[in-house]
Amino acid sequence: MSIKSRLLKRLDAEIAAAAGATQSASLQVQRAVLRVRHGHMSQGREELTALHLLAFQHPHPEIAAWLHYAEGLMSYYTDFSSAAQEKVARAQAMAKAAALNELESLCSAWLAQFAYLRHDLPEMLAQAADCDARARPDDHDARFRLCTVLALAHDLTGRADLSRDWYAKARAHAQAEGDDASLSALMYNMAATRTAQVRRDALSQGLVQGLGLLLGADSIRHYDAAVGGAVLSELTPVLRAQILTVEGDYSQARSLFEAHLPQTMVTGLARWGSSLLADLAWCRVQLGQLELGLQQAREAESELDGLSDMDDRAATHSRLAQVFAALGETTAAAKHEDQATNCWLEFAEQQRVWAQALSQSGLRPR
Repeated sequence: MSIKSRLLKRLDAEIAAAAGATQSASLQVQRAVLRVRHGHMSQGREELTALHLLAFQHPHPEIAAWLHYAEGLMSYYTDFSSAAQEKVARAQAMAKAAALNELESLCSAWLAQFAYLRHDLPEMLAQAADCDARARPDDHDARFRLCTVLALAHDLTGRADLSRDWYAKARAHAQAEGDDASLSALMYNMAATRTAQVRRDALSQGLVQGLGLLLGADSIRHYDAAVGGAVLSELTPVLRAQILTVEGDYSQARSLFEAHLPQTMVTGLARWGSSLLADLAWCRVQLGQLELGLQQAREAESELDGLSDMDDRAATHSRLAQVFAALGETTAAAKHEDQATNCWLEFAEQQRVWAQALSQSGLRPR
């Protein structure tokens, strides 16, 4: 599938018109990163390998810094490994030393995202503030990433009214850049955070308001097909399975989980594994697969660890309480119900702390 990207066409033109080898190589690194973000991993890897050879033969600090950045994103999109943070942090330091403001801003934005994923609030806000202070209004790539991170952070606090403006600014920057890969990622993040909120409400309060969620998930798939693919295409079917579980379509949800969950679990997203396996166990029980449901529930228990996000731990315990209750395992059900109550309280406190810190940060959409 070929990439149909306005940004790719622009980079091709800029590379053809580049004044020198250094400028051309830096633009080629950005083009390789774009290919990776569209899911064309082998083509991106091939371009980066050729650029590494060029940098070895003709060392230059600007090319080296961009290559470290690119390798960080390659690690991130391959398996979400911690190597991504280390490489981008190295690129940030190299960009600072070489006075590459655009790249330094971009690294700060990505490091803010990595901190968000670790739920490291102080680091996320520090990197976000650095990016906001450094990035020009037309540094659309960095500002898109910054706005997306802060939209996700506000969504985590349950403040969709505040995240809405951040998402709108993120979309505006991606459109100005002609970056279809970023628009696809934005669509996924918005659908995923809305699904997470509906799922939390369903598990913690018994509220089910999933109207329109499937339409959002399907829109991602259609858009990706139109622009030429997306990285980690397994995520959208798993998101769809979560929505179907909330809506009670257990047969379709089970099929999607069975087809796509194994790959998701081996791509560095195991921290989500416990709650997804608990959902699959619930689907099996609802479909009469009691023995398999029990086995899947036990597997979900074994996946629970300190790496799981607090809301995922709470969701896992809530879902497992339902599974064990349906199986007549009253002691296990009561244990998970108690643990769920404690985890939901901890998550509510986390939301309060994050909301206060975001409010006091002074960061505003722009």
